[in-house]
Amino acid sequence: MKTDIFKSALSAFLLAGLLGSPALAQEPFTVKKQTINEALSLEGVVEAINQSTVSAQTSGTVVELPVDVDDAVAANQLIVRLDATEQKARLNRAEANLESAQATLSDAQKRFKRISELYEQNVASEAEKDEAETQLETRKASVSDAKAAVEEAQKQLSYTEVRAPYAGIVTERFVELGESVQPGQPLMSGLSLEQLRVVTELPQQYASYVRDNRKADVVTDDGRELSIASMTFYPYASEQSHTFRLRLNLHDPEGALFPGMLVKVKVAVGERNALLIPKTALLVEGELRGVYVLGENDTPQLRQVRVGERKNGQVEILAGLAEGEQVLASVKAMLDE
Repeated sequence: MKTDIFKSALSAFLLAGLLGSPALAQEPFTVKKQTINEALSLEGVVEAINQSTVSAQTSGTVVELPVDVDDAVAANQLIVRLDATEQKARLNRAEANLESAQATLSDAQKRFKRISELYEQNVASEAEKDEAETQLETRKASVSDAKAAVEEAQKQLSYTEVRAPYAGIVTERFVELGESVQPGQPLMSGLSLEQLRVVTELPQQYASYVRDNRKADVVTDDGRELSIASMTFYPYASEQSHTFRLRLNLHDPEGALFPGMLVKVKVAVGERNALLIPKTALLVEGELRGVYVLGENDTPQLRQVRVGERKNGQVEILAGLAEGEQVLASVKAMLDE
């Protein structure tokens, strides 16, 4: 009864187009078997590839917090500033020590040059020359140490300005304005929305095929299938669930996914032959599906079909068509004509 109603409704709807036979102006599609992936549907969780906690690398008091939780930040943007009084003073002392060491080195170089000339004239002894050379090397070492101290002081000063390691969103703040912090103390956490991945668990019976082929798609809430850039197959199973973890890096989430979301993952676990037709050849009426099959004299005849997987603009036919039959490739084109 349901099939009769389906045929009656759709036949009446398309009668005008069929009487004039304009549908035959389009090239028919020959139904044929193609190899498709047998997909296993799993649940996965979206996570950010870049997510981290920034910690203090020097001691000081928090004097500026220009961003807060949920704020967007650019790469290298200031997110925390510490009081730099102590670090600046340390740098000034280091620079003064370097200047003094360089002056002392200059004196040692002049003395060594003078003693060497006197030694060539047999006026200074070899012991005096050796002593002057030793003093020169000592002064050179002092300058090297002083330069290292300046570099370390400059580094400590730079640590008073804490900057975002990448563009992203602040997810947590651990300090307050006026709070004293020490090296290693967490300051802020954040993540980037630019690079996302999906983590899912694969039952062990599919491990061998998936490890060798690594094909999967991530399905968004609106039904779009996002291809993956790469798959990481963890080489060990969970002792509790006996599943293998898969990590799927995405090409471009296109703003459709966010960290923490639960999504569907379709993992290829085998291959099979299936009858496929273009999606445009399928006529939809409520819960019923049909296609126009070319019969005698190339006359389109409406036939109900049962459909399966849909992907890449094609629809799998589970029942209602046979390989080699011809169908109208575009119902819409027929109606437009």
